[in-house]
Amino acid sequence: MFNIGAFAQYGGVSVRMLRHYDAVGLLRPAHVDPHTGYRSYDAAQLARLNRVIALKELGFTLAQVRAIVGEEVGASELRGMLRLRRAELESAMAADAARLAQVEARLRVIESEGRMSSDDVVIKRVPAMRVAELTAVVDSFDPRLITPVITELYEELWNRMQAAGVGASGAAVAYYDNPEGPVTVHAGIPVDVGPEPSFDFAVVELPEVEAATLVHKGPADQVIPSVQTLARWIDAHGYTSAGAAREVTLSCPHCRDHSVTELQEPIARR
Repeated sequence: MFNIGAFAQYGGVSVRMLRHYDAVGLLRPAHVDPHTGYRSYDAAQLARLNRVIALKELGFTLAQVRAIVGEEVGASELRGMLRLRRAELESAMAADAARLAQVEARLRVIESEGRMSSDDVVIKRVPAMRVAELTAVVDSFDPRLITPVITELYEELWNRMQAAGVGASGAAVAYYDNPEGPVTVHAGIPVDVGPEPSFDFAVVELPEVEAATLVHKGPADQVIPSVQTLARWIDAHGYTSAGAAREVTLSCPHCRDHSVTELQEPIARR
């Protein structure tokens, strides 16, 4: 038997925590002296303590912990539960990290308002092209929504094109439709073939446009500063948007931090 101080040391917890677990019925002492009230524990109770701590660290409530350990869950079953909970926490952490990255991107935009150079904006004629494409609908232009969707679309489109024996004839081009509602995301790859009933993807013609263009270097989900630089240039030079914005992948589509994308905004004189 161990007194509460020794048991706390062996369990890697505080004496106060052990007293709290006793009070809520999670881990009762093996013996309580009726005269002094001193608590004593035996070594076998370390197994229950380990389960309680692991479940608490993974975010389970005290009520959930009590129910789980009360059922005397085996080590293998407990490990499965912990793995599931760990996956949930990792997903939440990834989502929080993505939100933080977007906040930082917005702060950079705010800090650089009026100071970002638009000298690299170029007006060009973008020729008509034929593309194979797949589409999906997202709720907004939030890069956190669009980036994973368009990545999956391109992977699926490429697989379907290979299965159909269709090759690419140019750099991937994405464009977006937003008729004052949800955003339709188009993942396109230029091709030299026409539509066929056997294709499980669409083949469409993109018209020739005059576009204001700007090269964005870096992750696609951090594109907002470049997009807003382009928007300010268009407005300052007497133009207005005149069609679906396009994004052409110039290099390293699978290298998140080193990708290069040309933003193409169709324009017309106001």
